[in-house]
Amino acid sequence: MNPPGLPPAAVLIDIEGTAAPLSFVHDVLFPYAAARLPDFVAAHEADHLLDDVPAPKLATLQGWMARDEKITALKAVQGAIWAAGYASGDIMGVVYPDVPAALRRWSKGGVRLFVYSSGSVEAQRLIFGHTAAGDLTPFFQGFFDTRSGPKRAPESYALICRGANISPGEFLFLSDVGAELDAAAAAGLRTCQLVRAEDGTAACETHPHAADFDQVSRMFSLPRG
Repeated sequence: MNPPGLPPAAVLIDIEGTAAPLSFVHDVLFPYAAARLPDFVAAHEADHLLDDVPAPKLATLQGWMARDEKITALKAVQGAIWAAGYASGDIMGVVYPDVPAALRRWSKGGVRLFVYSSGSVEAQRLIFGHTAAGDLTPFFQGFFDTRSGPKRAPESYALICRGANISPGEFLFLSDVGAELDAAAAAGLRTCQLVRAEDGTAACETHPHAADFDQVSRMFSLPRG
């Protein structure tokens, strides 16, 4: 359990179950990509995007998708499909209602904000760039995905800290997944679990937990006005 102390200089934010509802990812984004995957593969069979997908490419991607594998090649394909959906207006990014105002306050108050998600950087930018509250991407100074390593490996968080040029102790990591928080803590980051009632998240005992970003602000003395 890591508050109190000086406010963090930077916040690293997970998306699914933390900044965005699980239902948006699982009930909107995943089915949208799955339905369009066959046509996408047929149209991009020779593209470099599919170079890291073993044959048969469609069956491989469908298997990865069914198992929700955190594989960079799959995330790149999903991101490309979603990009077309956002561009056409078929998809609108959904984040929790407390998120846009908190990002605005934290950023305005000098806190550096970053995203770390298993979804590709491109997909992260799409979610935050097409919300009902407008484009939220200007609040962030960097985006990280599985190219930085698995989210349950401490080395991934150490790499992100080096990439952001911020010491681990100055970073606060927000996630709903206890194993991710454990890995971040092992790398020296401060942690807080988001326990969203809508997602039915089970609170873990080894990390502070908050119901929303407003409570995070209070717990860690982040800008609130």
